[in-house]
Amino acid sequence: MELFQAKDEYILQSGDRALWCSRKDGSMAVRPATDLLLAWNPVCMGLVEGVIGKIQLHTDLPLGLVLIRQKALVGQLPGNHQVYKITKIAVIPLSDEEPQELELELCKKHHFGIDKPEKLAQSPDESKFLMKTLSQIKSNVSVPIKKKVKENKEKERLERRLLDELYKIFMDSDSFYYSMTYDLTNSVQRQGDAEKSSLPLWKQVDDRFFWNKHMIQDLIDLQVPEVDFWVIPIIQGFVQVEELVVNYNETSDEERSSPETPPKEVICVDDIHPRFTVALISRRSRHRAGMRYKRRGVDTDGHVANYVETEQLIHVHSHTLSFVQTRGSVPVFWSQAGYRYNPRPLIEKGQKDTMPYFAAHFEKQLKLYTKQVIINLVDQNGREKIIGDTFLKQVLLYNNPNLTYVSFDFHEHCRGMKFENVQILTDAISDIITDMKWAW
Repeated sequence: MELFQAKDEYILQSGDRALWCSRKDGSMAVRPATDLLLAWNPVCMGLVEGVIGKIQLHTDLPLGLVLIRQKALVGQLPGNHQVYKITKIAVIPLSDEEPQELELELCKKHHFGIDKPEKLAQSPDESKFLMKTLSQIKSNVSVPIKKKVKENKEKERLERRLLDELYKIFMDSDSFYYSMTYDLTNSVQRQGDAEKSSLPLWKQVDDRFFWNKHMIQDLIDLQVPEVDFWVIPIIQGFVQVEELVVNYNETSDEERSSPETPPKEVICVDDIHPRFTVALISRRSRHRAGMRYKRRGVDTDGHVANYVETEQLIHVHSHTLSFVQTRGSVPVFWSQAGYRYNPRPLIEKGQKDTMPYFAAHFEKQLKLYTKQVIINLVDQNGREKIIGDTFLKQVLLYNNPNLTYVSFDFHEHCRGMKFENVQILTDAISDIITDMKWAW
């Protein structure tokens, strides 16, 4: 899609559709592409892949329109659904300021033989905006010029620093993914809900994992069918898709090198050696997300810090199998002050005060997943013991038959990078896992 800059707005055009975003107040509107003829001298700035939403990095800075500048294909899920990773973004200030160098790919239709887009021409009636009343001139003169220059420089430095951090979040973390045709927020089992299947993709999403919902809310609030094309649900997390072939009848190296082994007839790969698609999708909740050590425990809505749902998908022939795990912070009120290595945990509320919020968290979990097997991985000795003990007490007080509690001292068993020792845990709970089954 093409990005245009006009006097009072930025316009995104894709085919016969256009999205208008005001440079004055950030308001958005969906209009036919033919309305571009009504804009004052629209200049094509280049190509973008889609809209993430709007953001205000600081109260002293204008709103910014965040766009997907570049994407990378991660893989293809069953049904020819392509999944993309966001690799670069562009942030455009929704103000009278000129955007900094966006380095967008140039549109061949509007930039044939041109290296950079031209600057906007001043409109004939713009002179009236430049005229100042006597009072405005006096007020400007009364402010020392040096002070103004200093304030502007500080503001520019702040904006640059915050923008750099925003770019790093998207470009260095490899954490933001989307698909135009597949619902990455929902597991295969939840996607089986026929009631939702006729709705536009963004209306089918699991609200917990719709990462850019707040950023795109103004567009959603228009409540017209034309917005469906522009709203792209983005997840924060991880996606990997791999294709592999399993050869059940593979002979050993010794047999292959033996002169006594007759050469085997070449057989169609799909008949004997099925092709598997294996995918791993991790979705991070947008509720109570935050930095390690700064965001811990549960909140008054029952959300736990840094909650992630991970789905393992296996697709072979026309069958898709799905297995889901979730993880999150221990759902009690606790914190860790400071950034030094392994700061001491602090329990902030007693058993009685914690109970309703612990229950609220697991009521949501049980409603979504029916049964839960809790694997508590905190240390059973030392500083973390207080967290594990508080967790167990809450499980006993909650006393729900659909909860199974298992404690595994991960650091003790896997000390020295011996992660293979997790087998001790999986062997111990193999009956539980077998009983749990999977979605088919």
